[in-house]
Amino acid sequence: MKRICSTALLAALILTANGQSASDNNISYSGTNSPYSQYGLGELVDQGSGFSRGMNGLGYGFREHNQVNHKNPAAYSAIDSLTFLFDAGMTGQFTNFKEGNVKRNTKNANFDYVVAAFRAFRHVGVSFGLLPYSNIGYKYSSTGNVNDLKSVTYTNTFRGNGGFHQIYLGAGWEIVKNLSIGANVSYIWGDYERAITNAYSDSYINTISKYYTADVNYYKLDFGIQYTLPLNKKDKLTVGATFSPKQSLNSDPECKVLSVNSPTGVTDTISYKINDGLSLPMTIGGGICYNHNNMLKVGADYQMQRWSEIGFPDYYVNNGVSSYELNPNSFSDRHKITLGGEYCKNENARSFMSRMRYRIGASYTTPYLKINGKDGPKEISVSAGLGIPIINAHNNRSFLNVSAQWVSQQASANMIDVNSFRINIGITFNERWFQKWKVE
Repeated sequence: MKRICSTALLAALILTANGQSASDNNISYSGTNSPYSQYGLGELVDQGSGFSRGMNGLGYGFREHNQVNHKNPAAYSAIDSLTFLFDAGMTGQFTNFKEGNVKRNTKNANFDYVVAAFRAFRHVGVSFGLLPYSNIGYKYSSTGNVNDLKSVTYTNTFRGNGGFHQIYLGAGWEIVKNLSIGANVSYIWGDYERAITNAYSDSYINTISKYYTADVNYYKLDFGIQYTLPLNKKDKLTVGATFSPKQSLNSDPECKVLSVNSPTGVTDTISYKINDGLSLPMTIGGGICYNHNNMLKVGADYQMQRWSEIGFPDYYVNNGVSSYELNPNSFSDRHKITLGGEYCKNENARSFMSRMRYRIGASYTTPYLKINGKDGPKEISVSAGLGIPIINAHNNRSFLNVSAQWVSQQASANMIDVNSFRINIGITFNERWFQKWKVE
């Protein structure tokens, strides 16, 4: 009961931290400062836990007996008996934005996730936790001259914040030897607030502000399967796959347009709403992992999200007539390929160095966003990490997972290039439950 209460308390702290935003020293606790988060559901978050982040999020084919692999719920069946796993992590991020000759640096800090898992029955593992889904956080402005009125300048201000999170409960079952299935049921919630203000130096030109808002409170389903093929006494190959159906988010996004006449102070407001206007795409994933004697594990993952089947609310003005409706050309299908691996000389050795885990990974991701009809930034990332054993008089099975990741987002001409360096820190507590102690 103490462990469950501790889990709930830490989850509450993470939710509070995720909701904070700092205005000083260019540090944000919303998880991002990216202007690309003004589109769609925001900047999608890598949902890997501590051990997989060192391999750049690899996980579909991994079966870990002492780590929580929520990327494929079928992996829960591999968790050791009498074991309770608790894993929590955070990320610090340094980002450089470049547009032409203009550069800007920002810093972010974010509590990421908290997950737990244990063996419930023979061949059945259970997991639950809190994960991020996307982050929204930006504020910038642009100025220029009005074409027909050279003496009049305009200022466009863009700002937004919010994001989405999910709490999940899942189970994995080894139905026959070497074949496991699993599922996660998640409750996904969050909101976003986006605003665009068009102001002019001539007070006789109306100031126009558009506010976009949405709240989400709904469920999400994920299914997984894994099959392990023994090659010999020391080598085995595991193939894994996941599937998430297209899911409505039961949300009614709204748009309010305010026109302010400065000389008179009169404000005109027009409101729009789209019923059931937000959705998550169908997602499929597949991966393979080669395991040599629990020393060397290498694998590859592929993920595809069918964003092209989903529209997103957009405000239009056509021939003087305004409307707010779903734009079917907001997104493209998102593809992600990940390669990585882990090396540990001997996970059961008494030597500290022999139990160290060394990880490396790389990914290539195509954009899901379309910006003014063009594809958003593609993403290339690499990572390296360590699994550092925690050894003391009471516990020698826990780990400190530390990793560094470099992410480059490159877009077409006249778009912003983004380069980020992230430090991920996670702690995996591994404790024995229900063990009977013998007293002599």
